[in-house]
Amino acid sequence: MSLFLELLLAAALGALHSLTFVHTRWWWGQLLIVALLASRVAALAPGRAAGVGLVFGTAWIAAGTWWLFISLHTYGGLPAWLAVLAIAALSATLSLYLAAAMAAFARWRSGCGWRDALLFGAVWLLAELARGVILTGFPWLASGYAQLDAPLAALAPWLGVYGIGFVLAVLASWPVLNRRSALRSRSISVIALILALGAAASLGPGRFTTANGTLTVTLLQGNVAQDEKFAAEQMPKALAWTREQLLAARGVLVVGPETVIPLLPSQLDPGYWEELAAHFQRGPQAALLGLPLGDEDVGYTNSAAGVSAATAALPGGFYRYDKHHLVPFGEFIPTGFHWFTQLMNIPLGDFNRGVVGAPSFAFHGQRIGANICYEDLFGEELAARFADAANAPTMFANISNIGWFGDSSAIAQHLQISRMRALEFQRPMLRATNTGATAVIDHRGHVTHALAPHTQGVLDGEVQGRTGLTPFAWWASRLGVWPLWMLGGLLAAAAALKPVRPAA
Repeated sequence: MSLFLELLLAAALGALHSLTFVHTRWWWGQLLIVALLASRVAALAPGRAAGVGLVFGTAWIAAGTWWLFISLHTYGGLPAWLAVLAIAALSATLSLYLAAAMAAFARWRSGCGWRDALLFGAVWLLAELARGVILTGFPWLASGYAQLDAPLAALAPWLGVYGIGFVLAVLASWPVLNRRSALRSRSISVIALILALGAAASLGPGRFTTANGTLTVTLLQGNVAQDEKFAAEQMPKALAWTREQLLAARGVLVVGPETVIPLLPSQLDPGYWEELAAHFQRGPQAALLGLPLGDEDVGYTNSAAGVSAATAALPGGFYRYDKHHLVPFGEFIPTGFHWFTQLMNIPLGDFNRGVVGAPSFAFHGQRIGANICYEDLFGEELAARFADAANAPTMFANISNIGWFGDSSAIAQHLQISRMRALEFQRPMLRATNTGATAVIDHRGHVTHALAPHTQGVLDGEVQGRTGLTPFAWWASRLGVWPLWMLGGLLAAAAALKPVRPAA
C-alpha cells in the first residue's frame, strides 16, 4: 500500500475511533478499529509505523474535540482558520506519544502473537499515560471511556480507565497479530477474547463499598449563554434566578454549577451573599456553590463554597474548595503563549492552584468531594482523597460550565468521564452544570436523574453515599498511576531486550 493510502486509512480509522466515544454502545467497534491499527502497524517499518500512529492519533483527538472550535472562534473571536490550525496542532502534538508507541511496537515485535499483543497493549498504555500526565495532561478521550457500557467496564474499580485501555488493546490486537500462526494459536486468541469479555460481563465490577445513608439533592442548571455569563447587563437576571432557586430548593443539599455566582462576594449587591449564607447557616439545608474567591493581594481561585449550620464558625462562614487542576489558556497561561491568548476575546483567569487531596465538605453524615470542571478527568488526583479511608469522600460533586463548547458532544463526553469516576471509586457523582449534563450518577455509574441539556431548571433527586475502598482507590491513593507506568515499561523493556522475530 502506498504511503498516501496508508495515512489516509489511518486518518479514517482515527476519526471513526472518536465516534465510539459519542455512542458507547458501539464499544465493539473500538475493538475492531484498534485491531485494524495493530494489524497495519505490524506490517510496517518503525518510521512508517510512527507516521500511521501520528495520523491516527491526530484524527482521533481532533474529531473527538472539534468543539474546541466553538470556544476559540465563536466565543473567543479567533479567526476560523487559526482556530482550526490550533486544534490540529494540539491534536498532532498530543499524538506524538502514540507515534512513538507505534514505532516502538514495529521495532520490537517478535512475531509471536501473544507476546506482540502484550507489547502492543504496553506501548498503547504508555502513550495514554504520557498524554494524560505529562505537562498539565489532557486525557480526554482516553480509550477506556469508550468501554463504559461494555463488559470491560467491570475492570474500572480494579484498574481504572487506563488499565481498561491496556486490556482492550491486548485483547483487540491478539487475534490479528496471530494471523500468520497455526490455526490452533489463532483459535486460542479468539476464544480468549470471547471468554475475557464474557467473564467480565458475568462477574461485574464487584462490591467493594457499602451504603452510608442518603441525601435528597437539588442541582441547579442556569443555562446562561456563555457570551452573556459575564456581561454586566445580563448578570442581575442570572443572579436573581440563582437566589430564587437556592431559597426555594427542596433538597437538603443544593449544588450550583461552576461560577453560578460569577462575582467575588465583595462585588455582589449588598446583602445578596449575606442572605444566602444566613439561609443555609440557620436552617437544615446546605449549599455547595461555584464562585471566584480571593483578592488582589493573595490572588484569586476558581472555587466552591459549602455553607451549612456547621460552617458558621469557619473562616468566612463557609467550607472552601479551590480548584487544583487548572485549564491551560483558560485559568492560566502557559509560559510563552501570551501572544496566542492576546488574539482571543475570552475573559481569561490567572488563578492560584488549590491542593491535591483537599478535605471534603462534611454534611448530614456525608463527606462530599468537590471537584470543578474537568478535574474529574484526573482519577489519580481524586484518588489522593482516599489515602485516609476514614475521611474519604462518600460521594463526589462536580460543578462545571461546558457552555464554552455550545451544543456539542463535549457534554455527553464529560458525562461519560463522571460515570467512569463513579465506577472506579464506587461512589455516586452529583453533576451541577450551567448547560448540561446536570445529573445524579449512582455508584455503579448509572445515571438515575438528569436534566435535558440547554434548558434552565432544577433537578431534584436522591443519592446514596458509600463507604469502603475499591482496589483502584487503594493503590492509586498511595502510588498514583506509577503501577501502570511500571507495567507498561516492564512489558516494553522485555520485548526490547529479547526480540525473537522469526526469519522471513
